[in-house]
Amino acid sequence: MAANWAPDSWTRAEARQLPDYPDAAALDAATATLATYPPLVFAGEARNLTAELARVAEGKAFLLQGGDCAESFAEHSANNIRDTFRVILQMSVVLTYASKLPVVKLGRMAGQFAKPRSTATETIDGVELPSYRGDNVNDIGFTPESRAPDPQRMIRAYSQSAATLNLLRAFASGGYANLHQVHRWTHDFMGRSPWSRKYAETADRIGEALEFMAACGIDYETVPQLAQTSFYTSHEALLLPYEQALTRQDSLTGDWYDTSAHFLWIGDRTRFEGSAHVEYLRGIGNPIGIKCGPSLEPDALLRMLDTLNPGRVPGRMTLITRYGHDKIEAALPRLVRAVTREGHPVVWSCDPMHGNTVKAMTGYKTRPFDRILTEVRGFFAVHRAEGTHAGGIHAEMTGQNVTECTGGAVDVTEQSLADRYHTHCDPRLNAGQSLELAFLLAEMLNAEMAERRKVAA
Repeated sequence: MAANWAPDSWTRAEARQLPDYPDAAALDAATATLATYPPLVFAGEARNLTAELARVAEGKAFLLQGGDCAESFAEHSANNIRDTFRVILQMSVVLTYASKLPVVKLGRMAGQFAKPRSTATETIDGVELPSYRGDNVNDIGFTPESRAPDPQRMIRAYSQSAATLNLLRAFASGGYANLHQVHRWTHDFMGRSPWSRKYAETADRIGEALEFMAACGIDYETVPQLAQTSFYTSHEALLLPYEQALTRQDSLTGDWYDTSAHFLWIGDRTRFEGSAHVEYLRGIGNPIGIKCGPSLEPDALLRMLDTLNPGRVPGRMTLITRYGHDKIEAALPRLVRAVTREGHPVVWSCDPMHGNTVKAMTGYKTRPFDRILTEVRGFFAVHRAEGTHAGGIHAEMTGQNVTECTGGAVDVTEQSLADRYHTHCDPRLNAGQSLELAFLLAEMLNAEMAERRKVAA
C-alpha cells in the first residue's frame, strides 16, 4: 500500500480541471450515495489486467485501447455499445492473425464522461458560460441551467456505466465474441471497401483454421478461449469526487482499488508535480496510464514513475504518447531513452489522435487520417530504432458510421463532415477508418516481429 495515502488525500493537493459545484451539500450527498453503491469492476479483474499488460511491456502482447472521446447520456444504447465492441473485436482479430500476438482489449467505455478543457468558460454571441466538461458534470446545451455543474449527474453516469458493463460482459462471455462469428462482426454500412474485403479474406482463413482444429477435436467446447474473450474498461480519472466515492479496499489484499474502471489514466493537463490527480492515482492498485505530450521532460517523467510505481511492478504503468505527426520522431526518443536507462517496466502506447486535431474550413474540428497514420508510423520507427517495443494504440473511435475524421479509404472530406458529425467533444474514427488502421498496424507489427526474429537469430 502507498505510504501516507488515503482515498481523500488528493483533497490536500492542487486540483485542476475540476468543476466548481455551487452547492457543496449536494455534492457531499451525491458522493455519499455513490459510496454505498456496488463496485463496477473488481480488484481481481484489475490484477488480471496488470498481468496482461506486463506481457505487453515484455513485447509478448499488444494493447488495443479504443472507444468514445466522451460518452453521452443521449446516445447510450445497446446498439451503440455493440457496434463499438465489435469494431474492437475486428481490429483485435486482424492484429492477432497478422502478428501472432495476443491482443489486450481495453475500451474507453463505461465511464469516459469527464473531459478536460483548455478554458473554464466559453463565449458564444457575447454570452459567457462555463465550459462543457462531460455529461457527468454538466450538459452540452448552451444555457445557464445546462452548464451549471450538477452532482446528481454522477449518479446517472454510474447507472449508465453499470448498464454498459453488464452488456459488455455478456458480449465478451456469452457467445458474441465466438471466433466462429468472425464474419458476422462486419458492419453493413462498410460495403465493399478495400479493407472490408481484406477483412473478409482474413475471416475466411480464420474459418478454415477453425474447421481444421474442429476436425482435430479442438473447438469452443474444449477450448473456451475460442468462444469468449477478456474485455476491460478504462477512462481518464478526471472527476476525483466520483473516483474517490468508488474507491474500495480489497478484502483479499487490503489494497485500495478504484472500482469505476479496470484502468485509469492521468491526462496531459493534470500530470504536473504536486497534482491532486497524481496523488490520488498513486494509492490505487489498478494499472494506470500517463498521457505524455511535448511539454513533458524526461526527468519529470522519471520522478512521476517513481511516485506512481515505486515498486516497479510490471504492467502497472502505461505511457500514452500524444505528440502530433510532425513532432513524435524528434521528441519521443528522449523519453524512451530515459525510461529504458532507469529500468522502469512500462507499456509504450501511441495516441495518434490528440496531437493531430485541426479546424476544417467548414468550422468543424477534425483529424486527418493521413496525419494519424504518420504519427503511428513515427511511433513504430522510434521504438524500432531504440530497440524497445511499440506496445499499443490508444484511439478515439466508434462503431457508428460517423463523418468526423477526414480521409481514409472511406474518403471523408471536409465538405462531408456535416453529414454525420455526432461527437460530444473531439472527432472519432468511424468503423471503416478503425479497421483500416488495424490493417496498417498489423503491417508494422509484422515488420517489428520480423526484426526481432532477425536479432534473435
